[in-house]
Amino acid sequence: MEQMKKYAHNFVEDYDGFVGFGWDRKTDEQTVICYLQMFSDDELLKTLTQRMSDAELEELHNLINRLLITHLNDSEYHRLFLKEDH
Repeated sequence: MEQMKKYAHNFVEDYDGFVGFGWDRKTDEQTVICYLQMFSDDELLKTLTQRMSDAELEELHNLINRLLITHLNDSEYHRLFLKEDH
C-alpha cells in the first residue's frame, strides 16, 4: 500500500511567471519559493550536502531554524513544518 506524501513541491512545477529578485515583493516571494523548491530536490541536495563544509551545514541548519522560530508559532511549526496532525 502506497503511503500518502506529506510534503508538496507543486509551486515550482506550475509557476510560469518571472523568476528574478528585486523586481517587486510578490515576484521576490515567488522567486524564493521557486529557488527553495528547486534547491530541495533530492538529487541536488545529496550532491550539495556531501560537498558542503561542516560550517556550511551548520550555517544552513541555523538559518532554517531561525526562520522557523521567528515566523511560526508552535502550532504552525508542528502543522506546517513537521506535518503533524495535532
